[in-house]
Amino acid sequence: MSHESLLTLTDCGLYCGAGDFYIDPWRPVERAFITHSHADHARVGMGRYLTVAQGANLLRARVGDDANISTAAYGETVRAGDANVSFHPAGHVLGSSQIRVESRGQVWVVSGDYKSAVDATCEQFEPIRCHGFVSEATFALPIYRWKPQEDTFAEINDWWRANRAEGKASILYGYALGKAQRMLAGVDSTIGPIYTHGAVERLTQIYRDEGVPLPPTQYAMTVAKKEFAGSLILAPPFANGSAWIRRFGDSSTALASGWMQIRGARRRRAVDRGFVLSDHADWPALLNAIHATSAGTGWVTPGEAEALVRTLVEEGLDARGVRTEFEGELDEEAALPADEALDA
Repeated sequence: MSHESLLTLTDCGLYCGAGDFYIDPWRPVERAFITHSHADHARVGMGRYLTVAQGANLLRARVGDDANISTAAYGETVRAGDANVSFHPAGHVLGSSQIRVESRGQVWVVSGDYKSAVDATCEQFEPIRCHGFVSEATFALPIYRWKPQEDTFAEINDWWRANRAEGKASILYGYALGKAQRMLAGVDSTIGPIYTHGAVERLTQIYRDEGVPLPPTQYAMTVAKKEFAGSLILAPPFANGSAWIRRFGDSSTALASGWMQIRGARRRRAVDRGFVLSDHADWPALLNAIHATSAGTGWVTPGEAEALVRTLVEEGLDARGVRTEFEGELDEEAALPADEALDA
């Protein structure tokens, strides 16, 4: 790693020696600064957590009520040792942040996960000028180019309407934190009632508590089975094939994910339809975001890191892949109510 870097990669994660803290560590440490509350970035067992204020309740749902969590507002400077630290919108999920670290005349930014597309459920991604930028690479291949999300939501609405006309329930799978709420905000809620898996409902309520406007939903386990015909049910992917799904009777299933860009992904996930909708940047957006930082050095975390590193080096950046335990898109088994835990 460059001697000018403010960060080092350790067995516990990305460490800032100037401030004596870790960013999204994957093993217990005393001070953890958290970009967002997905399970691969926010883990239990840290002595103290710092995150952006909008994400605090989601983080507490992830790591437990007894966790020591402090917050900062977006753009607020926090002094940590010899470093100035601030949180800036990443556009990934509610409360997702890029963490800017400044010390000794150097500025580094850890992006966490991010997307540049407009999302009504979270703050818009904000490019930050820096010397070094740590980027994700979940969908860092030229084949990943997202269509306008309005087109994807139109496809979802058409699928739901067709199922409703046939008296079927529409079961739409998406990650419980972020994806489910984005889908809820984007679908046409006048088509019919919307029901939720318990993992989705609990996290959706946190979004509402943070002031995010969302259509009404009802926890599916409180509804009589006969009421599901023509409705939309939002559930996490791990519920597919579980006993929980049987209560909905005649239904059509679909998954919303960036992985649906790949031919055959729908069949492997055993769903009837696949909709390409990701909360990560696609190939052009990754390149645009990195260029907007004017960084001379880039670290790329796992995913399709090799292709992105090669392209950045060809463009003149000092780029390299770094090995982390971040996983990009993964199934979110967050906070299941007891009556769903057994079935799911």
